[in-house]
Amino acid sequence: MQKTERPPEEAPEAAPGRAEADGTAAADPPRFWPLLLVGAAVLPGAALFLVGRSVSGPALQAWQTVCLSVTVQALPFLLLGTALSGAINAFVPERVFSRVLPRHPVLAVPVAGAAGVVLPGCECASVPVANSLIGRGVAPAAAFAFLLSAPAVNPVVLTATAIAFPGQPEMVFARLLASLATATVMGWLWLWLGRAEWLRPAVRHTGHRPGESRWGAFRRGFQHDFLHAGGFLVIGAMAAATFNVAVPSSVLDTFSGSPVLSVLFLAALAILLAVCSEADAFIASSLTGFSPVARLAFMVVGPMVDLKLIALQAGTFGRAFAIRFSAATTVVAILLSALIGGVLL
Repeated sequence: MQKTERPPEEAPEAAPGRAEADGTAAADPPRFWPLLLVGAAVLPGAALFLVGRSVSGPALQAWQTVCLSVTVQALPFLLLGTALSGAINAFVPERVFSRVLPRHPVLAVPVAGAAGVVLPGCECASVPVANSLIGRGVAPAAAFAFLLSAPAVNPVVLTATAIAFPGQPEMVFARLLASLATATVMGWLWLWLGRAEWLRPAVRHTGHRPGESRWGAFRRGFQHDFLHAGGFLVIGAMAAATFNVAVPSSVLDTFSGSPVLSVLFLAALAILLAVCSEADAFIASSLTGFSPVARLAFMVVGPMVDLKLIALQAGTFGRAFAIRFSAATTVVAILLSALIGGVLL
């Protein structure tokens, strides 16, 4: 009797609603995705090659080198992050996250920040993973704490820091402590001041179509995230290369003499250079004219806020989120680096 009493027009309206809720319609990659995948890998290099043939000059050659090096350096970790994101969506049940993370968001934030220790990736990998966690029901504050800590405190980064600063274990410990503190504070700040309208809803790939295997869902999520984030990675790399070439090296000597200006300058330099977190310690160790606290700020700010990361965040979570979150993260990271570095270094 209930079937006859329900208005017939409700049935056709239910399907689109469900499709929009689980995000499967929006998550579909284009059918010509292999061509886009090849284009994302080949076209930037081809464009730089053609420009280089038509316009000569050391500055242009340096720009090409920096742009390609940043892109090539970050691309493997972007692949790692998008593959991990697709695997989380396809193979990990939602109940796993509810069991691992505390139910109270205040407690979930430091736990998620500490979980970043186990992911050997850079900021390019953390953005799609954080987006996937939000789509799986994890509190955004906890996902953002993981986003900030994963590229800064994983074993690969800490090992690289120990190698870059031999005989200085206090630098490794200061980087670990300052990065974890920044990630935790930013997670709590989002709980306190964050607004839902700043955050673009996460695209979910978890809906399985009739007859679709989990590997098919994994492939769909991986294609969507990689094609979406790859373009923003290239844009960020081009911006970083432009700054690297435009600013003369003499500017470095101007700021190194002031304790306050040196910290601010190296923090800004880390944002603009957009060096991968696995390599930034070697650059910091080479800046011998700057104080240890300033070099610590360079290593803490860089993995959390840089041009390519801002571009990836804007493309994934929205421009309103990226602007506010990046600005707040920069301030918190600088303050905590100065505080912890002043005590330990």
